Amino acid sequence: MDTGRCGIVPLGGGVHASYPVPLGFVFRSRSKEEKAPAEPVALSKQPRDPQAPKGRPTPKRSEAQGQRRAMATAPANRKEAAKRAREARRADLARQREALASGDERYLPVRDKGPVRRFVRDFVDSRFCIAEFFLPLAVVILVLSMLQNSSVQNIALLLWLGVIIMIVVDSIGIGIRLRKQLGERFPNEPKRGAVAYGLMRTLQMRRLRLPKPQVKRGERP
Repeated sequence: MDTGRCGIVPLGGGVHASYPVPLGFVFRSRSKEEKAPAEPVALSKQPRDPQAPKGRPTPKRSEAQGQRRAMATAPANRKEAAKRAREARRADLARQREALASGDERYLPVRDKGPVRRFVRDFVDSRFCIAEFFLPLAVVILVLSMLQNSSVQNIALLLWLGVIIMIVVDSIGIGIRLRKQLGERFPNEPKRGAVAYGLMRTLQMRRLRLPKPQVKRGERP
């Protein structure tokens, strides 16, 4: 009987029964894959943070500290979040008011930021503009027109027409010169709306302009 193929199994009453049992797998040699030594697993040289998930690199200390600060300062509820948002808006508005007074570019509104807008402000602030005297002249003309005198009222009407004509002519001249200067100094910068921005500034009295003028009259930018 081939022991490599058969097995004997004892049964009750001293009777032995035999049946073929494949035992070749017990004595066969290991395959080449099983004999080959396992390749060493490449270990990450970067130390892993104990709290970091497996398979992810350990965050830098600055990043971890920033995350902890963000978690520590996170609002507890919606009411607290709304309160912080209001405080942040008030702080931004306060910085903008200070920047409008000092000319600090970092906190100026978007419409006033950039070298083009700064040059436009300096161009307008460095010269006399008839439009900046519009409000005082309008008050004088209004007072004259209220007097019960036909001659004075006629003079007030002529003054009103004359002021409007002078403002239009002066504004056209300022717009042409400003457009030329912008084309020469900022050929590659976007200049959309810059001339209109400057003309709107001429309508404001110098002491009331925001951002505050940074140049003196006659001082060319």
